[in-house]
Amino acid sequence: MTAFVITWNLNKERENYAQARKDFIAHLERHANVGESGMESVRWISTTYSVDQICNDLRTKMDKNGRIFVSQVVSGTHHG
Repeated sequence: MTAFVITWNLNKERENYAQARKDFIAHLERHANVGESGMESVRWISTTYSVDQICNDLRTKMDKNGRIFVSQVVSGTHHG
């Protein structure tokens, strides 16, 4: 398993934002993950997916105005 940090910004102006956010989180939670209450659009996940697979998979729950950033977390190369 590999660790990744994911951050996203869904389009808040869409008419069903609350449900879209709930659906996105539910989709993300298919992977082992940890969130932080002070950073509500950041999750750390552990998965066998590649960074491209994660990004492509999560984009299926976003509209064209949403944004996502996914990066692998390598032991010893981060702080916090």
